[in-house]
Amino acid sequence: MNFDALGLSPNLVKAAKDRGYTRPTPIQIKAVPLVLDGQDVLAAAQTGTGKTAAFVLPILQRLAFVGGARRKQARTLVLTPTRELASQVHESVRIYGQYLDLRSAVVFGGVKPEPQIAAIEAGVDVLVATPGRLLDLAQQGVVDFSALEVLVLDEADRMLDMGFIHDMRRIIDMLPVNRQTLMFSATFSKEIRSLAASYLVDPVSVDAAPANSTTELVEQRAYAVDASRKGVLLVHLFRKEQWSQALVFCRTKHGANRLSKELINAGFSAAPIHGNKSQNARQRALEAFKSGDLQLLIATDIAARGLDIDQLPEVVNFDLPSVPQDYVHRIGRTGRAGATGRSHSLVTVDDEPLLRAIEGLIRQEIPLAKVPGFEPTDRPPSSDKAGPRERKDRKERSASSNDPISATHSRQPRRPRGPSSWKKSA
Repeated sequence: MNFDALGLSPNLVKAAKDRGYTRPTPIQIKAVPLVLDGQDVLAAAQTGTGKTAAFVLPILQRLAFVGGARRKQARTLVLTPTRELASQVHESVRIYGQYLDLRSAVVFGGVKPEPQIAAIEAGVDVLVATPGRLLDLAQQGVVDFSALEVLVLDEADRMLDMGFIHDMRRIIDMLPVNRQTLMFSATFSKEIRSLAASYLVDPVSVDAAPANSTTELVEQRAYAVDASRKGVLLVHLFRKEQWSQALVFCRTKHGANRLSKELINAGFSAAPIHGNKSQNARQRALEAFKSGDLQLLIATDIAARGLDIDQLPEVVNFDLPSVPQDYVHRIGRTGRAGATGRSHSLVTVDDEPLLRAIEGLIRQEIPLAKVPGFEPTDRPPSSDKAGPRERKDRKERSASSNDPISATHSRQPRRPRGPSSWKKSA
């Protein structure tokens, strides 16, 4: 099947082809017709499977079919948890809508609001926003939601994890009841499905992949190591395996800063990206990484959603995440759009319960190997490839090496659905 078969207009098909896409992904095949029909949709898909295009393309077709936004109005609202994801979604809106006469804007914190206010002033067909900044602007009367047609909650589970639920509810209470609501995410917890029951009307559920699964395009590796030698092991892996670039995840902002300095001292170009960094600093680091000028981008989980980097080969879990679901989102930064990738997890003795929790979530064993010269000394006996239940009971096989490495709210009422003619718009 190609994009023409989805009922999209020639202008949208052309824009998709310009970006190198000729065949829709499974989530696009399932979701696009439902969105075009005006259905509320609850969709789950792995990251990197074309989830953003699955709602952007049909929404743009709907918007191009009728009218245009008036002063301060927003016809579509896309809520995202992070600045990076907001920027990524807005860029997709811009690219896919390049042959349409539509206006869009993106708003998020960390930058001056005046340019964002100016962008909304003339009215926008698509407004992409993070909850905090949008709520501030809405309370100032900057944006008018009276003509809103579509609400998208992108990565709603992450918004809950980040404490945005109250802001989300306050924003949704400002919106017209007669709207189409879409919820797209990589995973859906019971809390998210409860939220969907409050705001979506007769939603159609779409699952392009099992919940909390990882793509087969990503080869997952884990290495046993002492906590004090994780940085040195990372340097060794980068050099020995001749990586070109790697996205590295740390658990804390302080840890990201510390590791970045350690890598710079070892001769690498590296930069941290986390919530304490200004938006301009984060954007500069991300752009340098995308252009290849930066070898290592050190991130906290705030960046696990929204980083869209073409052909990213390596993702490293320098610290395993405390929440197993975040592992799925982290390694979803590689193996995107049909490309292959590898994830590397550095596991200390204290991390083994976290590794077992991740294996239980994804229903898959991640073999735990030892790197010669980096065999851990502060862990109990374990097998290189023992399963999660066996690993702490089985004895470690002896290994030796003479090659040491130097340190270097209530349910909404029913409402009419959109016209089927959206599918046929030119």
